[in-house]
Amino acid sequence: MFDATTLLVWILLGFLILCAIASTVVKSLLTTTLIYMSYGLVMSIIWLFLESPDLAGTEAAVGAGVTTILFFVTYNKIKALDRKKEEANKKSESEIEEKEDDNT
Repeated sequence: MFDATTLLVWILLGFLILCAIASTVVKSLLTTTLIYMSYGLVMSIIWLFLESPDLAGTEAAVGAGVTTILFFVTYNKIKALDRKKEEANKKSESEIEEKEDDNT
């Protein structure tokens, strides 16, 4: 009925759909990036099963490689901006407290 290759492709397609749904549901940017990376890797494996190694290599390099690195760099920059905002807020709060102490 089904050989092992067909069964594996169906399992990978199910995982691909699961990754697509999970990436829209998850709230964490880091988790979404990791799910996207696994999506790209599974897609490249599926391209291999479809006997298209050129697309598999491209998907692995671009989809799971370069794009994921860009997402991580962007994520780190967002975290750095959040830290700077927090530091600025703490600094302004401490300045306000000092002015209030000076006024009393």
